[in-house]
Amino acid sequence: MKPSILILFNEMNRKVVKFTPQLSELVKKGEKYTTFRIFDDKDLSEGDEIVLATRDGDTVTEFGEAIITKVNIKTVSTLSKDDFIGHEKIGSNILEHYKGYYGNTIDNNTEVKVIRFKTECFY
Repeated sequence: MKPSILILFNEMNRKVVKFTPQLSELVKKGEKYTTFRIFDDKDLSEGDEIVLATRDGDTVTEFGEAIITKVNIKTVSTLSKDDFIGHEKIGSNILEHYKGYYGNTIDNNTEVKVIRFKTECFY
């Protein structure tokens, strides 16, 4: 299973946050406004204006824009119930869930960015 979120820059140098179709629907409904990022190579920061996009196989479709309102740095083992507010449910074993995406490259001490965003518009 591939990660449910990828982050790239679009042609205007804005950061593009890509979600699976299922997660995109949760964002559009206002149910998802928190995402976790492991190995953040784009340096997502509070105040960043981001483009929201759906990744379905090789097809990427932008569907909106948002602003990152808060970023907290945690580890897998220190994620709390409050960190999951606005995030989809992933089960009780957080480490095993993310090992499904990242393999054995992560452990309980791996850094996780807890990113909250506010949607500004949908296309």
